[in-house]
Amino acid sequence: MQLFLVQHADAKEESEDPARGLSDTGVSDIERVTSYISSLEIENGKIYHSKKLRAKQTAERLSRGLKAGAGLEETDGLSPMDDPHIWFERLKVIHDSVALVGHMPHLGRLASLLICNDMNKTPVIFQRGGVLCLERLESGNFALRWMITPEIVL
Repeated sequence: MQLFLVQHADAKEESEDPARGLSDTGVSDIERVTSYISSLEIENGKIYHSKKLRAKQTAERLSRGLKAGAGLEETDGLSPMDDPHIWFERLKVIHDSVALVGHMPHLGRLASLLICNDMNKTPVIFQRGGVLCLERLESGNFALRWMITPEIVL
């Protein structure tokens, strides 16, 4: 099972757009990342995203590259200050590959919990519009497989 952790792409400032949809830079970044990922022919079950517009818009664009066979779903537990243990527990019973599109610091804490079993470490540094791929090992632990950021796929 592969798990894709995705920090939403760059968003507009609240003064420009109170809903904070994706900025032009954010759209461009996630489109480049999606284009690159689509060449990898990744099979993915479902993409879950937070209730925030910028996460939804990122997930919609990303779905073309990750070939989300089971579609997209807005869900709880992915907001910036949510407890990472929510998804840590949910992932124990999910067997198909999934993507989670959310926010910092939540994604950093979740990645740390999955990789180090301690949400206070920093095993990876996320970037807006980047995709982190973790793989669940037979032991049940997760390991870093790869990470793609917008600046890598210029």
